[in-house]
Amino acid sequence: MQRTRRPNLHDVAHLAGVSHQTVSRVLNEQPNVRPETRERVLEAIESLGYRRSLAARALVTSRTHTLGVLVQGKPRFGPSSTMLAVAQAARDAAHYVSLAVVERPSVEETAAALEFFEEQGVEGIVVISPTVDSLEAARSRTPGVPMVIVAAGEAPQESYWVTSVDQRLGAALATRHLLALGHPDVVHLAGPGRWLDAAERVAGWREERARWGLPPADPIPANWSATRGYEAVRDLVAGETPSAIFAANDQLALGVLRALAEAGVSVPGRVSVIGYDDVEGAGYFTPPLTTVRQPFHTLGGRCVEILLQEINEPGAQMPAALLRPIEPVLVVRGTTAPYTSERIEKEEGQG
Repeated sequence: MQRTRRPNLHDVAHLAGVSHQTVSRVLNEQPNVRPETRERVLEAIESLGYRRSLAARALVTSRTHTLGVLVQGKPRFGPSSTMLAVAQAARDAAHYVSLAVVERPSVEETAAALEFFEEQGVEGIVVISPTVDSLEAARSRTPGVPMVIVAAGEAPQESYWVTSVDQRLGAALATRHLLALGHPDVVHLAGPGRWLDAAERVAGWREERARWGLPPADPIPANWSATRGYEAVRDLVAGETPSAIFAANDQLALGVLRALAEAGVSVPGRVSVIGYDDVEGAGYFTPPLTTVRQPFHTLGGRCVEILLQEINEPGAQMPAALLRPIEPVLVVRGTTAPYTSERIEKEEGQG
């Protein structure tokens, strides 16, 4: 099969009746081109469907317009959603994305990935750092280009900027919602301890409980899976069933709902349940899941905005608005309801 050759700069120049240097000046937005000539070149570009070579552009401008994105290998909703949001924000800003996946974020693997990015000539790097291990690995090497790390609860360092969703606030919103409904306490089913987001959600849950005058408590340790949510709550209902459960993500909440349904415990009549993330389809759980929505689109845009600020104005003061954690949103649906002790006592008597 014969392949059609892609149009090049000389094809544009021939069609527009100008030199290839003139075409180059138009592409680089240089001012010394007459308006009618510029218009003719642009028409030729559109007519031919000419697409500029990134490599050629880099040679002329010393800009690759490419950002590196480093992400941990295991597929999880939060990091994957953040990665996609960064890629979209980069495209919106006319930048390309080079992706590196680190299965186990050791110092050596992370350093190799960052070196790979620099060899490619990326202009900035986003490190999506969900765990303590991956954060420590990213800290181990100072890249020669601007870097922003998505790391909840962390502060910017001399070698990198930090952005994140405010996970403490999200956990506080979830806990406050349940306590404001009159529940005497809120049990927290926590994510893995070495995950930064999970640790921040535990902290937010504890702080909000303290604001309401509740005694210190420990969460129920878990992971991010529906299986663990199911197992943990199946053990809970064998004893004294709490009236309110805050699960650290929506998959855990899904397992919680399954375990409660099998035990004949009504939601939200007997137990109110709230998740975290607002995954696609959360509104179609049975009942529809009350949860905390993370604004990943905003987070991806923030990563790119911070990098472009540093790339375009190196050393300039970073706007304070770009460094503030992004606020999550409570989405109230059908799994939470006011606490009514009489109704609970009646249901327990029937059981």
